[in-house]
Amino acid sequence: MNQDQTNQNNLLDTTDCLEAMGVFRGWKNFLFIVIIFCLLVLQASFWLIDTGCVKADTCAQIAPSAQASEAIAEPKEAVSDKAAVEQDKIQQAAKKAVAGPNQPAEAAPQKQQRNVFGFSLKIEHLTWLIRFFNFVLIPVAILYCLTILFSLKVSLLGRLGGINHISRAFFLSLLSVVFLLPWQRLFSGVVAGAMYTPEELLCRCAASDTSGIFGLFFYYLRFTGYWLLIVFLLIFSQFRSGRWTKTILRRLEVI
Repeated sequence: MNQDQTNQNNLLDTTDCLEAMGVFRGWKNFLFIVIIFCLLVLQASFWLIDTGCVKADTCAQIAPSAQASEAIAEPKEAVSDKAAVEQDKIQQAAKKAVAGPNQPAEAAPQKQQRNVFGFSLKIEHLTWLIRFFNFVLIPVAILYCLTILFSLKVSLLGRLGGINHISRAFFLSLLSVVFLLPWQRLFSGVVAGAMYTPEELLCRCAASDTSGIFGLFFYYLRFTGYWLLIVFLLIFSQFRSGRWTKTILRRLEVI
């Protein structure tokens, strides 16, 4: 009698663990899709700027506060020199107007904007996209790692099996989170993460033309090779977690 009751309790515990495993499996797959989508958007942003489809004049174009602080710190002599240059320009324009009053004014040059996917994409739009998906990517990647950790705990508690696969999946997801975080914001010049800010991307793209062969190698390694490493780690983690699910179902003779 006691043995039958014990077997019934074990069966109930196993059923509860299987239900929990189904919940964690669904969320894990959903978070994986979100992470891959965010990484694809960030990589597309890099190639849009690198190929010149979306072009910024300088790396400080999206940091007007830095330009304002530099303008405030300018010495008075530079301000007076600028005023003299502006006065000379006004005098030259007045002379041209007197010499040829009937001549039509020259048309101002218009900046040529390239259309991306049928609409005009500016650097301000791309900057907003990078910042938004950076904001989404960090918590989603952490939740993905925690979901696999909870799956590991459920597997241990319910004795479902497949501990080898889910343990490997957890460590691979943990490595992807560690490599993904923007450590350059905390330890500048020491280590860098796969994520990057718009300012960092524009400055590196502007300096890539004069960096030489080795500079170009590290430039693409930073923005493309690092990205590939994160994608491979996530794919291997997802593959290992899938093997964990199949092992459990095969052990319980579900499939």
